Amino acid sequence: MSLKASPMLAALSLSCAMSASGADWPQWLGPNRNAVWRETGIVESFPDKELKPVWRTPLGPGYTGPSVAGGRVFVMDRQLAPGAKNPENLFKRGNIAGSERVLCLDERTGRIQWEHRYEAGYTLSYPKGPRATPTVDGDRVYTLGAEGHLHCLDIESGNVEWRRSFTKDFGAKTPTWGHAAHPLIDRDKVICLVGGEGSAVVAFDKRDGRELWRALTTRDVAYCAPVIYEAADKRQLIVWHTGAVTALDPATGEVHWEHEWKVRGGGSIAIPRLHGDRLFLTTFFNGSLMLRLKADVPDAEKLWQSPKISARDTVFLHSLNSVPWLEDGHIYGVCNYGQFRCLRIGDGQRVWESLKPLGLEKPRRNANAFIVKHGDRFFLCPDNGDLVIARLSPDGYEEIDRAKLIEPTDADGGRPIVWSHPAFANRRVYARNDKEIVCVSLAKERN
Repeated sequence: MSLKASPMLAALSLSCAMSASGADWPQWLGPNRNAVWRETGIVESFPDKELKPVWRTPLGPGYTGPSVAGGRVFVMDRQLAPGAKNPENLFKRGNIAGSERVLCLDERTGRIQWEHRYEAGYTLSYPKGPRATPTVDGDRVYTLGAEGHLHCLDIESGNVEWRRSFTKDFGAKTPTWGHAAHPLIDRDKVICLVGGEGSAVVAFDKRDGRELWRALTTRDVAYCAPVIYEAADKRQLIVWHTGAVTALDPATGEVHWEHEWKVRGGGSIAIPRLHGDRLFLTTFFNGSLMLRLKADVPDAEKLWQSPKISARDTVFLHSLNSVPWLEDGHIYGVCNYGQFRCLRIGDGQRVWESLKPLGLEKPRRNANAFIVKHGDRFFLCPDNGDLVIARLSPDGYEEIDRAKLIEPTDADGGRPIVWSHPAFANRRVYARNDKEIVCVSLAKERN
């Protein structure tokens, strides 16, 4: 169902790969899917130790981060059916009745303009709610639910333009933790990790949902979002599933190269990061892998790889959810036990580590933080709900300021967490937990 919307607040200006005005955050990790925030006029430090929202709006559970475009905020949540409840053991899988919602909010006030709700029984672990951030392109928003419901909605009304079901249309099995690979818009296509025979990756016509091409078969598509890089004299669609990292031609789905890397525990999550001709991957059990991309070769060259060690004895970068940052010959990222580490790009050797960015006194499994670059500094969002301004360099971690952004309401191993990536747009930050979404001004002159 969709609720009628008010008139559209603003028209969107489009670029070829992703549509966004200068202040928008229209998809996961921002306009270019690279975790860079380019707005100016942002505070140098926080006015208070607890940030005061411009607005807050009640919301149901979910891991979906917000996207912001054209004066609107898009986010998803989960509504349990009457009498249904989630298991106390979040690893347990069943068939839990309920629905997913796509919500459109007024960016200035937080008022809900429309919602689209559809039935979605959950068979996955950690059944709190949808995972993938909505992707906005022009007058449409593309959403992916945890059970593989792909929707294209009109941003003004919330009406369905087209929909696909990964299970019904492709015979795909829902991954253990649900479909989580954020849809990617590329020119006339929306590209998704789907699953099923020969359809691990599928490109749909973004206007009508027709299949344009499909590629690859894998045991588990896992959770890593697709990303397109210009490297080795060609555009490369990088797809990382549990069996390999593969580069495809985004126009046709043809394989450019494939490097086998069997990932334990479905742990292909954080997107591969490109730095010059080098492609860096990190996961919990397997650790780190550095590849070099070359033109006209059937595989990427392996430069170095973490040695096999126990999961507790992490030495390199064993990231789970956190996307690392590569800059000036160094890698910055969060190991799965909460150590924020700096490694050398050349050989992966550790330069320094610190528990301070995540606010920890001792290592803690499944710790997470989001890393967003802003000018010569970073905004870090650890899973305790803080917002941190910091500088990262080979000399060490320099914390400029820290404040509470949002309360962590979810639970993992009995500890409160927030695992949803915030959005940075219009000199504001937008963050959600399992109860609400908040908007906080970060402008030097408050808007």
